[in-house]
Amino acid sequence: FMLYLTGRALYGPAVGFWSAIVFDTLPGLSYSSLLITTDVPLILFWTIALYAWVMLVKRQSMGFAILLGVAIGFGLLAKQAMIYAFLCMACHAAVSREARQALRGGRLVVVVLLAFALFVPNVIWNAEHGFPPVKHTGANIGWKPPFIHPLRLVQYFGLQFGVFGPILFAVLLRASWREIRHASDPDKVLLLSFSLPVLALLCVQALISRAHGNWSATAYPAASILVTAAMLELDRRILFGVSLGLHLAIAVMLAAAPAFALQLPLFERLQFLSRVVGWRGVADAVRGKLEQEHYGALLVDTREMAAELLYYLRDEPIPLYVWPSGPSPSDQYEMTRAFTAGAPEPILFVSLKRCPESFATSFGTFTDLGMQSVTLVAAKTRMVHFCRLAEYKGEPAPAPEAPAP
Repeated sequence: FMLYLTGRALYGPAVGFWSAIVFDTLPGLSYSSLLITTDVPLILFWTIALYAWVMLVKRQSMGFAILLGVAIGFGLLAKQAMIYAFLCMACHAAVSREARQALRGGRLVVVVLLAFALFVPNVIWNAEHGFPPVKHTGANIGWKPPFIHPLRLVQYFGLQFGVFGPILFAVLLRASWREIRHASDPDKVLLLSFSLPVLALLCVQALISRAHGNWSATAYPAASILVTAAMLELDRRILFGVSLGLHLAIAVMLAAAPAFALQLPLFERLQFLSRVVGWRGVADAVRGKLEQEHYGALLVDTREMAAELLYYLRDEPIPLYVWPSGPSPSDQYEMTRAFTAGAPEPILFVSLKRCPESFATSFGTFTDLGMQSVTLVAAKTRMVHFCRLAEYKGEPAPAPEAPAP
């Protein structure tokens, strides 16, 4: 809805309507809808911020400055990637006199103060708990020698044709090049300022270390309006229809794929499904172990395993704990379900890695129960390892061990 309002404010109701449809059917969005992630609130507040920025530039109203600050503040609470909004605003202000005027009269101060006021409780809480999100972000960024990875840059850039759609991304590149060479439409400059800086920054990140395809999600609300306006202005309605039809077909396929990935050969080649299917099989394997012997608790070593077992074993009356990966929590599950002395025993440890040999020093009883294979797609399997633990000695957590081959 916010994308519709933004498109309508810039180019009229037709562009607003089709921009919203285009964005809702993007391949990356269709895939993301299969998952539970913080991208949903991030994109919500990003689109609100984009609308507020458009109206602030057009009307130079303090009310829209307030809305912008609130949207950025709540967006930062959803995900740190909301900080890109300040980068995009700065880039637009660097090339647009209207944007610079919109930030005068105390409006920039209001935006920054409101965003900071909403985000500062989170900063305080993080300071008290060792900044786990910062550590998580640092691990994701992964800056370490060598700092040049051209193949990863090519891979990231190529993935954008899948995330945004092959036709739309090609149109975006062409429209961007045309506006960079000769800026003819201030509204397109605004939209490019809220998409190209994000893509450029992540291309640099991919070259230095790595970047996942979905990290560019915030670039595509503005880009959706831009390519829709460009294609409708140039009367590329057939090309627009082909792109939309392709995306709708992909959306239907992605919606059906997880349910039929193990039954229909059509989906067996979709290797990206290997991360989202098979978890029910993992849970069934765990349930089988629970039926063989009475256990007081489950213990896992990753947030992914914790999330999946909490969902698929939600009807099992057994507590689940997470073995700490370090001296301070690295994710939500390590904070709220950290393993401590006094957990009911015996304990069933479940992992995609071999049971750590260091458990022998942390527990008086340590029995490796072997592993079990779970079928995925594309002839892949997921190996699940089990071990039985009892008589916890209160020893420090072991260092993470390498995954089993």
